[in-house]
This record gives sequence, structure tokens and C-alpha cells, in this order.
Amino acid sequence: QVQLVETGGGLVQAGGSLRLACAASGGTFSRCVMGWFRQAPGKVREFVAAISWVGGGITAYADSVKGRFTISRDNAQNTVYLQMNDLKTEDTAVYYCAARLGAYLVRSDDYDYWGQGTQVTVSS
Repeated sequence: QVQLVETGGGLVQAGGSLRLACAASGGTFSRCVMGWFRQAPGKVREFVAAISWVGGGITAYADSVKGRFTISRDNAQNTVYLQMNDLKTEDTAVYYCAARLGAYLVRSDDYDYWGQGTQVTVSS
């Protein structure tokens, strides 16, 4: 069983930056694919980014965030990060961290464990 706790959300102006962190406990973090998802009001939850534990940390991004967001992980600290730059109003959402047993990057929400979410609000 893996427990996930997200931190770092908040209110930021468009063009600004935020870094989200997700601390994992209770499981084998270093053998999990870690993902970030988001859900805006009235919309379905969508994939943002994911990072594997193989291949030096292979990553994948949604097209909407590519070039602006960076996912990284620190296995020694059991933490995954999402650095968000050049934020846009359409990035406003609750951001969720997720963990998936295995090595393959998955863009669907087929993950085994989820955090409670952290709100990111981008103002114009």
C-alpha cells in the first residue's frame, strides 16, 4: 500500500511558476511509475505527466504542458515533483499524484494509488 500526499498548490498569476511535490510512503516508491493528473471544474480528469523508474527516468507529457512542465523524482526522498512554468489560466485544476506498480508509462488513469489532490489556480 502506497500513501501519497501532494503539496505546493496555490494561487499564481498567469506566466508564473509553481512546483508541486508528492511524498510517498508505505510502499516501494522506487519501483513505481509516478504520474500527475489534473481535473478542472466540470471536466474529466486528464493526464499531465509521468515518470518511470527505468531508463534513467523515462518521462511522458501531455501536449498541453510539454515544454512548460517538468516531472522529476527523488527516490532517496520518495518524492516526485512537477515543476510548472509559464502557467496559463487553463492550467487551473486540482492536481493529483498517482503511483502505478510496474515500469511502463501509462497515460490513462489506470494507476494503483492516488493522492488527495492539491488546488492550482492561475489568475489572469
